[in-house]
Amino acid sequence: MSKQPLAFGSRTFVMGIINVTPDSFSGDGLADTAYPVRSALEQAEKFLAAGADVLDIGGESTRPGAEPVTAQQELNRVIPVIEALSAAFPNAILSVDTYRAATAEAALNAGADWINDVWGLQADADLASVCARADVPVVLMHNRSKAGRAVLGRYVDVEYADLLEDVKHELLASVDIALNAGIKKENIILDPGIGFGKTVEQNLELLNRLDEVKALGYPVLLGPSRKSFIGYTLNLPPEDRVEGTAAAVAVGITRGADIIRVHDVAAMTRVARMTDAIVRSKH
Repeated sequence: MSKQPLAFGSRTFVMGIINVTPDSFSGDGLADTAYPVRSALEQAEKFLAAGADVLDIGGESTRPGAEPVTAQQELNRVIPVIEALSAAFPNAILSVDTYRAATAEAALNAGADWINDVWGLQADADLASVCARADVPVVLMHNRSKAGRAVLGRYVDVEYADLLEDVKHELLASVDIALNAGIKKENIILDPGIGFGKTVEQNLELLNRLDEVKALGYPVLLGPSRKSFIGYTLNLPPEDRVEGTAAAVAVGITRGADIIRVHDVAAMTRVARMTDAIVRSKH
């Protein structure tokens, strides 16, 4: 079980991104630093002090066009970090960003509390049973990136018959996999997959209609942080997308997001708290 079950609906929770990769699109990958574990510990300490509720550790870049890594490479990157974070911050909720059952199992044994799967349990047939046995929260993300063509960091030709209906239908397919494997309903979190197999216009529409995903009846995680739809809208590189991310986070919260997954934890925690004060205020 999660160390501290989050009371969804009470406020927006913040997930800080810890990329143990050399090729993160946002430029914050730690794999090529001299001491990746030490760098991750320092970043985690800052994130927790700034208000992060969950730390999400990933060892494989999911940016369009990224080179895949082997299962062993992923394990070598994330397990030492999870072990170190679990020891240093025993009360922090640790999530591992992986679609591989073997990595998930090793991460849970090393101290991880959540599984965050960008393929919604549809890439590795064994992952659902690993999550069910461990009785942990699992984030199921919508992802059509294999069906799309990426050009300069964005998807340009992904076709949907009906964007929201298709996204909801495919998310519910992942939910069915989870429930059939024995994952409890209360352990399921949905992620609409902003930036994964969607054009700039589709990302904007999906964000604006996030309440339709929330209506499926599960907590919703939103991950717009520094992504290319912001860059193309504002014509800005990743390091200059803080304000665009803030706008996406604020709108996402008004549309029902329960968790925001972000790089800029201090700034986005403030945005979340201010937005919560407006939309969750008691009249």
